[in-house]
Amino acid sequence: MSTTSALSPARLEDGPQSSTAAAAKRAARRRTGLVWAGRIGLAALVIGGWQAFTSWGIVDPFFFGQPSGIAQRLVDLIQHGTEFGSFYANIWTTIQEALAGFALGAVTGVIFGVALGQSRFLADVLGPYIKMVNAIPRIVLGSIFIVAFGIGVLPKILLAAVLVFFIVFFNAFQGVREVDRNILANARVLGASQMQIIRHVIVPSALTWIIASLHSAFGFAIVGALVGEVLGAQSGLGLVIKTAQNNFDPNGVFATMLVISVIVLGAEWLIGKLEHRLLAWRPPAPSEAGSL
Repeated sequence: MSTTSALSPARLEDGPQSSTAAAAKRAARRRTGLVWAGRIGLAALVIGGWQAFTSWGIVDPFFFGQPSGIAQRLVDLIQHGTEFGSFYANIWTTIQEALAGFALGAVTGVIFGVALGQSRFLADVLGPYIKMVNAIPRIVLGSIFIVAFGIGVLPKILLAAVLVFFIVFFNAFQGVREVDRNILANARVLGASQMQIIRHVIVPSALTWIIASLHSAFGFAIVGALVGEVLGAQSGLGLVIKTAQNNFDPNGVFATMLVISVIVLGAEWLIGKLEHRLLAWRPPAPSEAGSL
């Protein structure tokens, strides 16, 4: 009897807790199902309406393409390639340029953001020049890079890096400025060196800002690579789009854009995984829109 009476309160406590957890899981699954249903429904509405309007003659497919024509053109590109080589080779060229530009721009953006965020003197000296370069239209920079370095891979990498740099730099700079000054003072009192403070205090504190910038930075890296390819290239998805445009082939333009969208979404998923790993120590904030 004593054992039964001792266990019964624990069972009474576990019952409501387990039922609450199960209800929360059901609610989460229900919400996920509704989100995916909404996404699929919206895609079906847009694609179906597009197909219907072009079939009925309300929208001219010569100018705006047609979903069925886009799918057929995509299959044709995959099977027969382009006049610049296989479609996969063009995809890989753009991915290489975007990845190299993304890495270069992100690393330099973090370094400059952390350095200027700590030094008011450097920020005052270099700030106007950074704003001047940021104000230059990217297409002009792309033209300058192509004139200087030719139509190879390097101009596309540099243009992608420039786009990524400013996004990461401003976020890293602001993240360093938002570090708690009391924590910095305590670290110095405890005898931490400047490099230890940067490594163990400043960078982890600013990491939320930096990772947030990376979500949009890869998309800009793709844009930089594509703009460079449109201005002048021997291969790449930008060149495929430019050729389709010159041939009045909207289905080819949209088919290539669809591939680009898939690449960006895949990169976004990988960056999200990286964020969860690097920021696992941080409790989730209620204001964060983690579903986007």
